[in-house]
Amino acid sequence: MQVSDLHITKNVPLPAPAFLQSEVARNDKQAAFMAESRSVIRNILNGTDSRFLLIVGPCSIHDTSAGIEYAKRLAKLAEEVQDKIYIVMRVYFEKPRTTVGWKGLIMDPNLDGTDDIAAGLKVARTFLREVIDLGLPTATELLDPITPQYIADLISWSAIGARTTESQTHRQMASGLSMPLGFKNTTTGDLIAAVNAINAATQPQTFLGVSEQGVASAVTTSGNPDCHIILRGGDTGPNYSAEHVADTVEKLTSKGACSSIMIDASHANCEKNHELMPDVYRDIVKQRASGDNKIIGAMLESHLVAGAQKFPQPLTDLIYGQSITDKCIDWDTTEQLVKETQAAL
Repeated sequence: MQVSDLHITKNVPLPAPAFLQSEVARNDKQAAFMAESRSVIRNILNGTDSRFLLIVGPCSIHDTSAGIEYAKRLAKLAEEVQDKIYIVMRVYFEKPRTTVGWKGLIMDPNLDGTDDIAAGLKVARTFLREVIDLGLPTATELLDPITPQYIADLISWSAIGARTTESQTHRQMASGLSMPLGFKNTTTGDLIAAVNAINAATQPQTFLGVSEQGVASAVTTSGNPDCHIILRGGDTGPNYSAEHVADTVEKLTSKGACSSIMIDASHANCEKNHELMPDVYRDIVKQRASGDNKIIGAMLESHLVAGAQKFPQPLTDLIYGQSITDKCIDWDTTEQLVKETQAAL
């Protein structure tokens, strides 16, 4: 009598992480850039670098050509404002879904439901190298605990999302990551879960994982000291105000956690309305400019074209440079906000 795999319809082996890393290899210049960008972000978190950390870019990468065009524009802008702002590009390949939907470029790179994960991992590494070669640090949300083995060496900063901040699996994973990392408050708006996540991820952990050879293994970490909180609003409303920031600092310090705060101007903080995002972001910058150095940075969802388009639909009908997940502000608005930030700071 069959008792296993009753609901499994396919089980396709993936290449070992070490194999993909050699096939889409990181060169010495790229490795040096990764080390430098992570060091800068750490210094911003601990206050030795006074620049404002801005994580900005598309909600998700679905069209690599549009993504690279965006990256080229962002790299030029980043160079112009580097005295006051350290810009890191959102390069999000995995998308958590409330129910079902497109799960990102790694899971479905062809956008057709074929779920060619092996191809998606290769596309992701290739894209990350192209962004890094433009001189842009990279940021992503790490959703599946196996994914970091394939791409983490090309990530400058990462996030654990609102849906997974309470997950023990993700806290353990974060404890072994080599880059600075932010935990978002939960979708309900709960801060304590994120504070607890920070404290868990900074501690040594042992858990089930996958080695570079693709073998199931027991992984032991030393803990990741570079974890911080991200305020993104919740079911009860936005949480980017000065009062919310003060309350967050109190909760962090009372638990002995890092009190550096990043604020997401999108998601629940703008009520998922991209037209409200610029004013939310301006309020965040105003608080920082007024002397609140606990606010070390912000997040913006931005693409070439404003808004978002419905998906799935025929790929030939997709608008070039417009999100197929969350609504984004357009490039002109992004450029204006970044230059306003430079002037304000």
